[in-house]
Amino acid sequence: MNILALTLNQLVRIFETDYGKGRFHARALYREIFKHGNTVPFKAPEFAASGALARSLEQALVLAPGKVVDIFEEGDLTKFITRLSDGLEIESVIVPMNRYNTLCVSTQVGCRMGCTFCETGRMGLKRHLDVHEITGQLYNARHTLKKPVKNMVFMGMGEPLDNFKFVMAAVQIMNEQQGFDIALRHMTLSTAGLVPGIEKLAKQNLPGIRLAVSINAPDNETRSRLMPVNRAWPLETLKTALSRFPLPHKGTFLFEYILIKGVNDSPAHAEQLAAFIHPLPVRLNLIPCNPVPGLGFESPSDEQMNQFSQHLVKQGIFVIRRWSKGRSVSAGCGQLGRSC
Repeated sequence: MNILALTLNQLVRIFETDYGKGRFHARALYREIFKHGNTVPFKAPEFAASGALARSLEQALVLAPGKVVDIFEEGDLTKFITRLSDGLEIESVIVPMNRYNTLCVSTQVGCRMGCTFCETGRMGLKRHLDVHEITGQLYNARHTLKKPVKNMVFMGMGEPLDNFKFVMAAVQIMNEQQGFDIALRHMTLSTAGLVPGIEKLAKQNLPGIRLAVSINAPDNETRSRLMPVNRAWPLETLKTALSRFPLPHKGTFLFEYILIKGVNDSPAHAEQLAAFIHPLPVRLNLIPCNPVPGLGFESPSDEQMNQFSQHLVKQGIFVIRRWSKGRSVSAGCGQLGRSC
């Protein structure tokens, strides 16, 4: 009974089928583990008169979030390394915000997208993460590291929509009100532009969940050079999929644009990007490239960031400038995987 891979309703069915019990005991077990991080949950009052049940459940219960083997800090930012049961390791980042923490989770060990500016892409894909290995990162952040997390971004190692089934299951578990209780509007799924995954996501009943798209170039030639996924699903195909995506009322897409010195940072690129975005409802995150040794890309200056941003604003684009966080501990965008 791998509880970190179960919704409350799934756990209730196990209690009913295997133990002749129901929601009363299932809710108690779920609450103690997910909300309180209690590793001895059978001492909860609900099990006081059910010693035999508690002993049976103790034999069946598996709580396996992975072992936190290393922690790196830059100010209030925390990156932690989790060793999985097969010895492979993943990285997760807790980013401090104004009133809460955001957890950046990984969905794969490595990544098959092959983005040329990304350390994780250079690793290649080792394997998908199982459901409990995704939810286990939130468990460890809250209960092992004692960090209050309210916001989730699926922007760590891997392409979330390439591990669609297990990521969707993890979203449901993280959203469970009796457990982690992360609202869908506080979750963001990021994609390199995997159009079949976007189309499948559009059919899920996940009102409020945000979709972020890593764009990084406004023309197919440059984007295909940076992001091989563009060769299969070029910008025109991507835009069509986004135009059909069922956003909530006044909802927006989040576009991520990593500005790379001398590659995608000219005024012409800014004009092309604005033309691509219109008329999609978009908030654009402008992120300076985090240089990765051996990949040959450079970060723009603050002045170049400002100029590129101003070109977009003049074209009516809503721009959010992101200054690099975690660069010194290889926790910035494109750097995950160096510590594994």
